[in-house]
Amino acid sequence: MSLRLYNTMSREKEEFVPLEPGRVRMYVCGVTVYDECHIGHARSQIVFDTVARYLRHKGFTLSYARNFTDIDDKIINRANERKIDWKELVAENVEAFYRDMDALAVQRPDLEPRATDNIDAILEQIGQIMKNGYAYEAGGDVFFRTRKFEGYAKLSKRNLDDLLEGARVEVDKRKKDPLDFVLWKAAKPGEPSWPSPWGEGRPGWHIECSAMSAKHLGLPFDIHGGGKDLVFPHHENEIAQAECATNTEFARYWMHNGFVQYNHEKMSKSTGNLFTIREVLEKYSPEAVRYLLLSVHYRGPLDYSEQSIIDSEAAVDRLYAAYETLLAENVGDIAVDESQLSDAQKAQLAEIERARREFFEAMDDDFNTAKASGHLFEIVKFINACVETKELRKPRPGRDMLLSVAGKAFEEMRAVLGVAHRAPEDYRRDKVERFLREAPITREQIEQKIAQRTDARAAKDFAASDAIRDELAAQGVIVKDTPDGTVWTVK
Repeated sequence: MSLRLYNTMSREKEEFVPLEPGRVRMYVCGVTVYDECHIGHARSQIVFDTVARYLRHKGFTLSYARNFTDIDDKIINRANERKIDWKELVAENVEAFYRDMDALAVQRPDLEPRATDNIDAILEQIGQIMKNGYAYEAGGDVFFRTRKFEGYAKLSKRNLDDLLEGARVEVDKRKKDPLDFVLWKAAKPGEPSWPSPWGEGRPGWHIECSAMSAKHLGLPFDIHGGGKDLVFPHHENEIAQAECATNTEFARYWMHNGFVQYNHEKMSKSTGNLFTIREVLEKYSPEAVRYLLLSVHYRGPLDYSEQSIIDSEAAVDRLYAAYETLLAENVGDIAVDESQLSDAQKAQLAEIERARREFFEAMDDDFNTAKASGHLFEIVKFINACVETKELRKPRPGRDMLLSVAGKAFEEMRAVLGVAHRAPEDYRRDKVERFLREAPITREQIEQKIAQRTDARAAKDFAASDAIRDELAAQGVIVKDTPDGTVWTVK
């Protein structure tokens, strides 16, 4: 099955055919680094990280660019509020961004251009837009002639005459049309600025992505992505700028992820339901966050709630249990010889192969991670069955073949989705540490209780042993007896 993706431009699923066979160029709008990232930012980053992972899995050579907006009104205003230099604010929030993304297993793109490092490219594109008659200067600002570009609103499908009511149009009497937008902003006293043919100033928000994608990927490129909120005006303006500067198509396929809600309500700072990634990771594992944000198709709305993240944590526990089983069994890569399989094992092998095939069919169908995740958990179920089910444990060579096939499928799927990305012991350790921060019992008290239970078992006082186990379970501590001694973990 070939890869099909939903193109916002056509409003249809289309077969993905890159401009250059075997190579994909993708640009995704990054963050404005004036503050720490919230859970909505996490969704966009995780979605396009998964897209990148899958494109590479399919054998494409990928050039993936994701920008930082590192100069903007929000950055200047926030730096002034905190009475620090804007560069210090940017550096602080870029570092926080990497901390969060690394925790969420978001791999670094190939290119991470910043607006302030690409002023020359921005000025060059603005100059070309003016030369082609699509922009004008007014008092040191440069504005784009929106209505002159006949293709304006082809992405958002909006009517130009209706835009004045629906869009937040900046009031500026120097504009020749209220819909015109700024390409270059004249410097205000005390603001950072760069020299230009129109005087000291800085780039408008929209122009940076048009200029940087053209510079680093070339035009046209294959995929442009971002959040659904960017369709208008940001991406609409990017298309207008780039195509008026170059007289060529900007991007072939447009992908947009849906919004994150909290308990079915829009997230916003004013209602107090906008959570930073750091706040969420203080309570829950990054694996649970990533799994939750991939559990719904990327184009649809996603409801974040305490229950949804708790459910995701439980799902991730199951993934790590299967991961631990594979590590413990350590069967390696075994070639399948069906003559050594029982009838039950042959049926199981067919089911494993079907689940793997349908996982990749789901990913080929517009990156349907929600459906693909279900097939991953089929593999988890098969791994458990290979170890626990009597009919599948014998004959042993066949059982090991099944585990090897299931294990390879598990590894493939895990890598594509970026879930269960750490060593199991690291995941368990972090889970215990988060539990202990808010638990009604300390680590020392747990160890004391387990020592008391060990003494009770040695004395064959099983009633006391069971009572201690139940007491710990009531506090969220799970005790397990193994051949190597008693171990404990948390719910």
